[in-house]
Amino acid sequence: MEFVSDPPIAVKIQKMKHRVRWQHPLITQRQIDQTELVLDDRDVDNPTFSFLVIGDSGSGSHRKHNPQRKIAEMMLRHGEDSKFVLHTGDVVYLVGSREYYLRNFIDPYRELLVGGDQPKQIKHNRMVFNRPFLPVPGNHDYYDLPLIYGILAQTAVPLRYLLRSRVDLDVGWQGSHQGKIYAQAFLDYLLAIDNDAALAQHLDQHYTAKGSAGYCLRYQPNQFTRLPNRYYQFRYGGIDFFALDSNTFNAPIPLSEDAEGAAQRRLLEQQRLDVQRQQQELMQDSMRLNPDNPDQAEQLDDCRTKLEQLEEVEKDINKQLKVSKSQVVDVEQLDWLKQRLIESWHTHAVRGRVIFFHHPPYVTEATKWYQGQTLAVRQRLRFVLDQVAETLGEKTQGRPLIDLVLNGHAHCLEHLHTEDTGHGDAHINWLVCGGSGYSLRRQRQEGPVLYEQARNAKSSRLVANSLLFVGRNGQGSHRRRPYSFLRIDVQAGTPPKFVVRPYVAERYQREWYEHSLESFEI
Repeated sequence: MEFVSDPPIAVKIQKMKHRVRWQHPLITQRQIDQTELVLDDRDVDNPTFSFLVIGDSGSGSHRKHNPQRKIAEMMLRHGEDSKFVLHTGDVVYLVGSREYYLRNFIDPYRELLVGGDQPKQIKHNRMVFNRPFLPVPGNHDYYDLPLIYGILAQTAVPLRYLLRSRVDLDVGWQGSHQGKIYAQAFLDYLLAIDNDAALAQHLDQHYTAKGSAGYCLRYQPNQFTRLPNRYYQFRYGGIDFFALDSNTFNAPIPLSEDAEGAAQRRLLEQQRLDVQRQQQELMQDSMRLNPDNPDQAEQLDDCRTKLEQLEEVEKDINKQLKVSKSQVVDVEQLDWLKQRLIESWHTHAVRGRVIFFHHPPYVTEATKWYQGQTLAVRQRLRFVLDQVAETLGEKTQGRPLIDLVLNGHAHCLEHLHTEDTGHGDAHINWLVCGGSGYSLRRQRQEGPVLYEQARNAKSSRLVANSLLFVGRNGQGSHRRRPYSFLRIDVQAGTPPKFVVRPYVAERYQREWYEHSLESFEI
């Protein structure tokens, strides 16, 4: 039995639709678009503005220090004039439990919340933000916990002592309930409205903005701060922002049924055995360490981080081995993205486009590049962008289809640039912002250059370069943990220019050090 479980894609899609009463007759009668919102902001048309980006933040304190809170304090100082905050997913670890929203989200970001001076009085499903907070769901926001593990984790003190070297036990009793807790926290949870009269009144009050495809939700800071769906669009300063739920199109590509596929299956099975052997060895090592000894606590933290990575690799291998040709892929969302991108390029008022979602298609963090999920997301996004490029033809005049892509999932800060990939994702800037609170990862040993080998090809192709990587580094007493977030300043003009300002709160030798890294323009 896996320690955490990931619901099937079909379940994620169906549950989330049910929670927002997708295409209810009262919604369709009013010609409401449930995938768009309008920020109720007097500066929404100003072409010069700033926003903040964080991701993979949702952890509690770590042995009396709290990286997430440290980052939040820096955000307040360096982003006072920013217009909104984007979150690239994994809002609450380990399994998005309701019980941990106070400790792992509400309290760390209390200044962003109405009534934040008394965070204990704020419920996870009653949060109202005084500055727009716009997340996408991460994989941990969907994860669940088998009930037996929840009972043991909550009640068995000896087990908690043993397991604290293996997992972060911020798990609650069951987890996210297949994404329900995330939906209650951030989406307009229409399912909670129990009769049509109340629903009609709610729609007439909050779905009054005019979007690109009809009426849509009006996001009102300090009053009503809900998202219309798990994926959505909004426009600010002439920039179209597209928020995606990559958890429903990240299923690995099925293995072929020929000899090549059989060989790949045998290789994956051997890799899984190797991973399980390494896990056992690390568990044995961790049991010999005393967490109350500062030096051994550092070694224990390394063991836990390595175990997290191995568990992630094992989960990805299992998905590759189990996936079938009948695996559901969220075609509806991908078609939505295709159509909205085409419409965006045909809208004179739009001067740029930004996409943000959880799983990065390009990344050099130690565990991600070779994962089946990474390849799947990259191929499916390419398929969409290739169709968009074919439809637009010469209209782009040589510009990349997307000005900027923002991701999380990889626990680091990274800037990558794609080369000529042969697809619609060529010459795009990609920012991975997944180091805002949870355990950090190192860069892969192979280095910053990414090559891709097409199926049945004998040679590989350069597809991307990593231009900046900020993650765990150093060894022993010289180990550094640089947690991070981004401030992005958008300049006027077409195409737009983005000035990226990385900020780092580094934990080194039990002290905090704050850094503002050199800004760069993309």
